[in-house]
Amino acid sequence: MALRTKVEHLTSSYGPGSAIRRFCHHLNHRSSSAAALQQDPYSQLKEDPVQILSDLWVKAFSQTQKPFLKLTGFLSKLDLWVLAYQRACAHATGSFPSKNALPSHTLSNLLSLKEAVVHNQFRWNSKLQQYVRSPNDKPIPKLLSKSKRYSILKSDTPPFQDLIVQEVLLMIIEPVFEPRFSPKSHAFRPGRNPHTVIRTIRSNFAGYLWFIRGDISEILEYADEKVVLDCVEKAIKDKKVLNLIKSGLKGPREVRTSVVDKSDKSSVRKRKKGQTKKRILRDNEPKPDPYWLRTFFGFAPEEAMKVPSYGYCGIISPLLTNVCLNELDHLMENKIVEFFRPCESDSIWKYKIDDGCHNPSWPEFVPSSGREKTRKMDYIRFAGHFIIGIRGPREEAVRIRKEIIEFCEKNFGIKLDNSKVEIEHISRGIQFLDHIICRRVIHPTLRYTSSGGKIVSEKGVGTLLSVTASVQNCIRQFRRMAFLKGDRDPEPMPCTPMLYSGQAHTNSQMNKLLETMADWYRYADNRKKIVGFCAYIIRSSLAKLYAARYRLKSRAKVYRIASRNLSRPLRESSNNRAPEYSDLLRMGLVDAIEGVQFSHMSLIPSCDYTPFPRNWIPRHEELLREYISLQDPKFFCGLNKAMKTQDLCLPQDDVSKIVWNYKILGFWRGRFNGDRETETA
Repeated sequence: MALRTKVEHLTSSYGPGSAIRRFCHHLNHRSSSAAALQQDPYSQLKEDPVQILSDLWVKAFSQTQKPFLKLTGFLSKLDLWVLAYQRACAHATGSFPSKNALPSHTLSNLLSLKEAVVHNQFRWNSKLQQYVRSPNDKPIPKLLSKSKRYSILKSDTPPFQDLIVQEVLLMIIEPVFEPRFSPKSHAFRPGRNPHTVIRTIRSNFAGYLWFIRGDISEILEYADEKVVLDCVEKAIKDKKVLNLIKSGLKGPREVRTSVVDKSDKSSVRKRKKGQTKKRILRDNEPKPDPYWLRTFFGFAPEEAMKVPSYGYCGIISPLLTNVCLNELDHLMENKIVEFFRPCESDSIWKYKIDDGCHNPSWPEFVPSSGREKTRKMDYIRFAGHFIIGIRGPREEAVRIRKEIIEFCEKNFGIKLDNSKVEIEHISRGIQFLDHIICRRVIHPTLRYTSSGGKIVSEKGVGTLLSVTASVQNCIRQFRRMAFLKGDRDPEPMPCTPMLYSGQAHTNSQMNKLLETMADWYRYADNRKKIVGFCAYIIRSSLAKLYAARYRLKSRAKVYRIASRNLSRPLRESSNNRAPEYSDLLRMGLVDAIEGVQFSHMSLIPSCDYTPFPRNWIPRHEELLREYISLQDPKFFCGLNKAMKTQDLCLPQDDVSKIVWNYKILGFWRGRFNGDRETETA
């Protein structure tokens, strides 16, 4: 007699609530789950994952107030898991694998991982029991020694299957929260970046006298699990998704920084020890970032250096940070509405703008005195740093700071002091995202003579907002990246990491760095000055490097041979003459040498003063809202009536007329009508 038959016989002889019946039910559950795992995974690949996510985005933007009750259905779609596997492989190997090229055992493993997540059998950071492994990982042998098992358990690299689960969760919950976020937050969100912050400040923060600069980056380092879940539960009611996020939060907390602190001697010692042995990359292993990109990451502003990582949530942590700080954003939006007090001068000023007297290409002109001065407030946030502009007395800024400190202590458990939330005046300049927000006083009249301009009236009638890049901060970053030395009179140093690279490769790397920095300071008023300074430092550093490499003793000799932009070839020779470089270049034996960019100030582009709309939203949100409005049948009826009243016809009507003419008459009547119209014209 089989084991299952004996168990069923024993079950029938005992009561319905016995332990044997529960054991039999467990066996049946295991058999059903095993049968689900043995099914063909190709039969579950039925839909397009991009279409699934697009429908989810449309649904989330069409109902922003209703919470999502059921999201487990998206966890059960194998197509999303395949897409998550492709994205995780792209991060691990540097190439996006094709869906048709995935082997059958990989799809079976993904199916097993999906079933484990759906049936609450998945455990984060399970390094010895992995359903799916990375293509770069070696297979784990069945018999492991104690030392090998200990090294696997103590390794810092997360399992590859955790990255896949994080990708799936991010694809599912990001559309749910994105329409609920405030437009005042610009970090860790699609379509928003530090440039949108700078442009918003330039267009919306003109005329503010007092600024509150806050630092609540402690929430990036630590966030209470209960606080995070309470904020998530306001939009998501699915228990499986909530339990998955809750279990992911129960892990070690760390904060990733984009810049390595060189003051830490242990990190320097470890890095030098690792560089002694040259490591050869495998075929499916991604190449490291080039030198110019690693150097530019060293210029990351203080507000963008910290990236949160909560437990085992990984890439979901920045989204969870925005979910928590969204409460603060909505609080400040309500404060803006309460703070704004309309007066007669506001309506006059708005009438002047709407009447066409205001050129949108000009910077916003704000009066500094008189009846047109109003009481106003604005707010913007990037990650854990925010800035508030206030047009009014300083007492209002003190009151708002007190309310922010009380709100953070009550909701987030963060105790802030006045040093974390500072009140500064516009005259001293406010530094935010490596830019300084200040103002320029506009004088009414100037009298020009042969010796120069002379101010007739010292009284200013208005101010212009000025957003400039910080030269001192740029010097500090160059010094930290070992491009400069000295404090009072900094001196360029040779770029030693490029010592063994050719002149063409070195110049191309530095050109990419300069182009990226010129794009980073695109919206700074002193863009020419800051980019010219960076170009001077890099060009001098390369000149010192070439002087040491080709034994030319001085920068002046390098400039004399290679020209100012270092575009002519250099070689190690006694007479310092270049070889037949044109012949070698024609034969393809050497690479073309690019000159170092921005060698003259005239080559540096000026500041971009393109006007930024006040109610700006990213392009994808604009398209989503237009698509949702087009799906509304009332909108279609109104559009059809409006077109009929204006004697216009829809494209569908034209197509139906053409088809009807070809069916009945055999030709298109409108073609001949068009010929007659052209003849009469």
